[in-house]
Amino acid sequence: MSPAALPTLSIAVGVVVERCKADSPWVDFIWRGIAVLPDEPATQPWTVLREQDGTTLFYAGRATVDLYPSETARYRDNLASGSPSIWTVLSPSDGAWPYAVTAVTADPAEGEGFTEAADNLVEAVPMPEVLREAIESFVAEHHVEREFVKRKRRRADPEALARREHEGGQE
Repeated sequence: MSPAALPTLSIAVGVVVERCKADSPWVDFIWRGIAVLPDEPATQPWTVLREQDGTTLFYAGRATVDLYPSETARYRDNLASGSPSIWTVLSPSDGAWPYAVTAVTADPAEGEGFTEAADNLVEAVPMPEVLREAIESFVAEHHVEREFVKRKRRRADPEALARREHEGGQE
């Protein structure tokens, strides 16, 4: 990884996952990320937090929200959206649990990018206040407004599109 690709700030978070009993003949449970905890708790991954009416909440494990100076415009847009979010990504796992925490991001485009792998479970969850404050500070410190430069089109050359004669006759 080049130094420019390394995150400037990594914020440790815990991921909370919900498992609901499914009303379906094809699947037993529906899984989804529902929250991030602003600190990494001293709890083992996949610890049950609460069970109630066919729904179980788990502490799924630790992740980091990595912030990059090149992505501050996206973080700023997320913060300005009125309901800032953190995207949790769970990927299928061959371990004791059906999913593993793959990523957590504050970048909406990166969150959307994780949906390209159809097996990933990607959820936008509310951003905790302490993360919002840290990301606002990061944007204030690192954001550089970049001027939009519209490229000019080159005029078409009608002669370049005409049939050309090649050695040995026409085509």
